[in-house]
Amino acid sequence: MILVGAPLGNTGDASARLREVLASADVIAAEDTRRLGRLARDLDVTVRGRIVSYFEGNDERRTPELVEALRDGSVVAVVTDGGMPSVSDPGFRLVRAALDAGFPVTSAPGPSAVTTALALSGLPSDRFVFEGFLPRSGSNRRSRLRELAAEPRTLVFFEAPHRIGGALEDLAAIFGADRPAALCRELTKTYEEIRRDTLAELAANAAADPPRGEITLVVAGAPAGPPERPGDDELRAEVARREAAGASRRDAIQSVADAYQLRKRDVYALIHH
Repeated sequence: MILVGAPLGNTGDASARLREVLASADVIAAEDTRRLGRLARDLDVTVRGRIVSYFEGNDERRTPELVEALRDGSVVAVVTDGGMPSVSDPGFRLVRAALDAGFPVTSAPGPSAVTTALALSGLPSDRFVFEGFLPRSGSNRRSRLRELAAEPRTLVFFEAPHRIGGALEDLAAIFGADRPAALCRELTKTYEEIRRDTLAELAANAAADPPRGEITLVVAGAPAGPPERPGDDELRAEVARREAAGASRRDAIQSVADAYQLRKRDVYALIHH
């Protein structure tokens, strides 16, 4: 089985190996069969194998069929709409099933939105964490961000256009308004755009000019070492800033306590003194 890295948008990034696999595979499991058809036409590749859909929603049902095709001796290729299969895209379930059944799995590597955005962000890239999509629920998202607030490595997220505004507001409130970040959208495509700024400025910009298309967000890690405790007035002002950015009073107090390694009840007492 072959995992195929598809161009993120610019078909000029397609490799010779990609063309070879699309032309020779017996079965191609595609996240979107129509997009695969367009890609093949753009690359002037004739697909001779059988094309089946393989996306989140039918992957559990389709996986046994593809493993059976491997048993029959077929060469099975897996391709997503862009980037590498299994990276926040369909593929992991099939890779695990193929390995468990004793079949070799290899790749025709290609572009990745994760590493492309990381490289373009201007943020430290020697150590990073890929978090995929944040939870859709606001409360669950904030809970997850509180867990990540002290992470020292650069963080990379995927996010949907209709949720990016809320995500940026929560990030600014919990990570701190001044944390540097880069919002990368439509990578390698005609309308590619990289917005590099603080989380607060990115949140304000997204509210005024909502970004469209596929979004990868890169956020600087937490500063190394325990931060110096600000004065009481500064702590109160920091809680107020996070509330103004959209956090609840409870979340703002918790995030300030986390940021300065203080007890939540001590910050609460300051605010309600």
